[in-house]
Amino acid sequence: MKKNNHTFLIKQWTRDLGFDHCGIARAVRLDEDAYRLERWLHQGMHGSMQYMENHFDLRIDPARLVPGARSVITLLMNYFPAAMPLPDVPRIARYAYGEDYHEVIRSKLNTLLQKIRTGIGEVNGRGFVDSAPVLERSWAVRSGLGWVGKNGNLLNRQTGSFFFIATLIVDLELDYDVPFAGDYCGTCRRCIDACPTQAISEDKVVDGSRCISYFTIELKAELIPDTMKGKFGDWLFGCDTCQDVCPWNRFAHPATEPAFTPIPAILNFSTADWEELTEEKFKEIFRHSPLKRSRWQGIRRNLHFITAGADSPISGNPEANSPMPPGPGTPNAPDPNTRDATAGADPPVSV
Repeated sequence: MKKNNHTFLIKQWTRDLGFDHCGIARAVRLDEDAYRLERWLHQGMHGSMQYMENHFDLRIDPARLVPGARSVITLLMNYFPAAMPLPDVPRIARYAYGEDYHEVIRSKLNTLLQKIRTGIGEVNGRGFVDSAPVLERSWAVRSGLGWVGKNGNLLNRQTGSFFFIATLIVDLELDYDVPFAGDYCGTCRRCIDACPTQAISEDKVVDGSRCISYFTIELKAELIPDTMKGKFGDWLFGCDTCQDVCPWNRFAHPATEPAFTPIPAILNFSTADWEELTEEKFKEIFRHSPLKRSRWQGIRRNLHFITAGADSPISGNPEANSPMPPGPGTPNAPDPNTRDATAGADPPVSV
């Protein structure tokens, strides 16, 4: 069977598994990306996320992850929710409304690899979803799936940026998609201006050590620095602000993956419900949720931080900060539910 048939089969299988987009690139060293990553790390923009310094060589060379790697398959899966939470309550980044995407997508990647082995032959491969040293956004661009926006997220002209990115590296030669060459952000700077902590710079670099997602998810310290007081609005876990103001997200549509259906508590919890949540109940309600990454103690810390200040939108102060009102053409910012990783990741920090 020729490689074009292999490619056709693989893309068909990804659609059958519920992935929205599939692109394939030749497995090569990412030397240019390595330079940008190294500079980003040396500037300390990863904050206390020391794990990002590990396995540098693995991040830039797929053959170090899969011996004999020939192809990198990049997959996108939509997570935009069909329903939104109550207004004026602690807010959760949309990627965390449903079940933990690591578990959901990892299972699909394992199934895809098994289909490849059954339908094509013995193929060596490994799947990754925001949990291993893979520069998934770089591979997405090389696979023709979109461009990296000023907010560090991968942007797709058909669906915006509310999707997870997964990668499957295989030692199978395939037909390769044309890399995405355009940049359709133009002169728009809505994400830069809207970022509550000024974490986004003019040159498409996100300072992870200033991002709300970093403070509310990755930071393991007992206290969030006082210098961030009054900047979080009502973000309890993650932040969607830079995606909410992006005009390309007017194309976002509700996800069809059942596992990403919002957990009832995410939609219905009031501020009082969050305040009264016990550790036992947290573990029960969010046992399959990305929120478990912060653990109950982290959620309590974040809740205290965003409700303690008089400028908190959920503190009862009528003059409190509110989400940035949508400008002309600004999508996915229905009042008052206006954001990670990421993939994000996360969503994720741009390099």
